Amino acid sequence: MIPMVDLKTQYHQLKDEIDAGIAQVLENTQFILGPNVQSLEQALADYLGTPHAITCASGTDALHLALAAAGIGEGDEVITTAFTFIATAEAIRYVGAVPVFVDIDPRTFNIDVAQVEAAINERTRAIMPVHLFGQPADLPRLQALCKAHDLILVEDCAQSFGATVNGAQTGTTGAFGCFSFFPSKNLGCYGDGGLITTGSDAHADQLRTLRNHGSRVRYHHDIIGYNSRLDEIQAAILRVKLKHIDRFNQARRRAAHRYNALLADTPVTTPFEDGLGMHVFHQYTLLTDRRDAVMQALQQAGIACAVYYPIPLHRQKAFGDGCAHVHLPVTESVTERCLSLPIYPEIRDEDLVRITAIIRGALD
Repeated sequence: MIPMVDLKTQYHQLKDEIDAGIAQVLENTQFILGPNVQSLEQALADYLGTPHAITCASGTDALHLALAAAGIGEGDEVITTAFTFIATAEAIRYVGAVPVFVDIDPRTFNIDVAQVEAAINERTRAIMPVHLFGQPADLPRLQALCKAHDLILVEDCAQSFGATVNGAQTGTTGAFGCFSFFPSKNLGCYGDGGLITTGSDAHADQLRTLRNHGSRVRYHHDIIGYNSRLDEIQAAILRVKLKHIDRFNQARRRAAHRYNALLADTPVTTPFEDGLGMHVFHQYTLLTDRRDAVMQALQQAGIACAVYYPIPLHRQKAFGDGCAHVHLPVTESVTERCLSLPIYPEIRDEDLVRITAIIRGALD
């Protein structure tokens, strides 16, 4: 069996460090907003090159809290992509705003900047691009749009930890960067966890207050907040894994480029790297008109594969009739042809050879 991601192998490689970190937390018995969270936040800020890195309970909460701190609410519109996990648009609805879905670039699958520009109106307050599958969106052009129209740029970095644009980490261009530490992410913990980055002292103070029941001082509550705190055990795990993230991401890139070479002369479209920045391949997603046949062949051989994402957000029941008029031809075409293959730092070359041989056989 070849899984989509092999968390067990990575754990065993780091077992001594991780177990020691967890044991120290248990011995200290300080489990909420303790020294590991403080040390992790400083290490994350240093790595990403941002003034403030504020942890929270999940990537979804990171998006929600960022929008709340930005003051986005009822009647506001946030332009985003429909080709992503629902958390992106859920967070927009949490604050009472309206997600406005636009189409994607057919090569990168990231939000189409021209479509974003066309969707801006007097109700638009923010743009929320997703750095999908680990490839950075076109931040320079999106930032220019935000500056020209006085909009807030909120980066959904759930899949892009360690990816860069012109040497800068994703999550450091916009007003906010929102990261997920879900176990399968490039930098993942062993539960849920999230992070918000910001360059604003005022926004950082607001975020720290929002994540902790609206409190700056214990039992003094200035605003209605949330319970969204990363726990010490997860912070201890992330402190260990952060030290290895560049090695992990380079291994993902090597595996992706090996896939590209092995599939070079087949009728599939391999992931496109636009050269704007460094892709960290949270997923390796190709396009094929024979997806069902390829999936069946892989599954019969004991090889995992997945469709991210089979139903675009503008076609999800959760968004109801509000999106009945929305037609996104590129997004809809990609959802019918996309297929993600196993990729993780520890994947072996012989596994890549086997996977691509089976794909070739299915396409013959």
